[in-house]
Amino acid sequence: MDLPNQAPAVGLVFQTVLTHGPLSRAEVGRRTGLSPGAVTKATTPLLDDDWLEEIGPPPGDRLAGRPATLVAVRAERARFLGVKVTADELFGVLTDLTARPLATRRAALDSVDVGSVVLAIARLVRKLAAAGGGEGPAVHSLGVTISGDVDGHTGTVHHSPFLNWHGVPLAQLVEAATGLPTVIENDVRALTVAEQWFGAGAGLSSFALVTVGTGIGAGLSIGGHVVSGAHGVAGEIGHLPVGGSDRMCTCGNTGCVEAIASTQAIVEQARQAAGDPRLTMADAVRLARSGDTAVRAVFSRAGRALGLAIASVANLIGPERIIISGEGVASYDLFADQVRQTFSAQAFGAAKDCDLIVRPLPFEEWARGGAAVAAQHLVAPPKPGLFRRAEVASS
Repeated sequence: MDLPNQAPAVGLVFQTVLTHGPLSRAEVGRRTGLSPGAVTKATTPLLDDDWLEEIGPPPGDRLAGRPATLVAVRAERARFLGVKVTADELFGVLTDLTARPLATRRAALDSVDVGSVVLAIARLVRKLAAAGGGEGPAVHSLGVTISGDVDGHTGTVHHSPFLNWHGVPLAQLVEAATGLPTVIENDVRALTVAEQWFGAGAGLSSFALVTVGTGIGAGLSIGGHVVSGAHGVAGEIGHLPVGGSDRMCTCGNTGCVEAIASTQAIVEQARQAAGDPRLTMADAVRLARSGDTAVRAVFSRAGRALGLAIASVANLIGPERIIISGEGVASYDLFADQVRQTFSAQAFGAAKDCDLIVRPLPFEEWARGGAAVAAQHLVAPPKPGLFRRAEVASS
């Protein structure tokens, strides 16, 4: 069940309609730069094989002459599964071709042993597939997302600090356990793909997604491509050295953003500030909001580190928008002012004009990112080359 005639024009037309449709053929041509004849040639097999459908003229189109006919993706043509792996839980989603959730499930992890996690993923996949019912197409493929140094091209988790995994051929293991074609991706990059196709990055020439929580990372979309780096490592802003602290990071270095502003780092610093070794993140937030000066200073330092990191992203790639998300945004009010002050002070020139938005996204949305990456491999199969990148639709 693949797209017909995977010529570049066919994939380009399908991506364009998927991410921006419904569109008229003329608008597809304007967005892709293809001639009317090339658009028709690319569209015909997609219509014949039910990947696209004609849905009539645009609403309110009363222009004289023959009205334009819109084409749209048949969302029900294929289904995908996405699973987000955390240190203690799995989050799963079943979606249609547009990554619209059809069913969601979650499952606790009793162990982060590789074999145990793979079996848990297989069980979750079976439950999600059953939740979709017997009607509709079979699941096309599965996307699994996980934090750390992940190479989606080889299907290998080189290093995931929070699971203590090294050199795990996860795609191969999950595919054997589920029987489904499986792709894996760094969780932040996968979420960036979903935001680029269907979320707050849709239609932008460039944007960054910064996630704050257990770890701190960034997904970078430049010129319509989500960058994964030559070795599968890109956007690791949590390991930018910002100084001001001798705290040890999970990477073994000191002075990293993550060593100051991750959830665990904030908790440890708040415990020291409050003199309470049992303090939780919820306790730290409560104390800071009630005016505890020492604990508020912890959040202020975290805000400064994040502001430096976000300004670095703005200065390096000049994005139209930076989206701030992750579980850490639940307490974003405690360091928002410091983030913006530091960003304004450190962003160079017109980089200050970058739009900063806070967008809470639950882990089910991260799982949806896995489904989006699986769909991406159908729509725009990755091509081997010197620079590895996740191919996505350009705006």
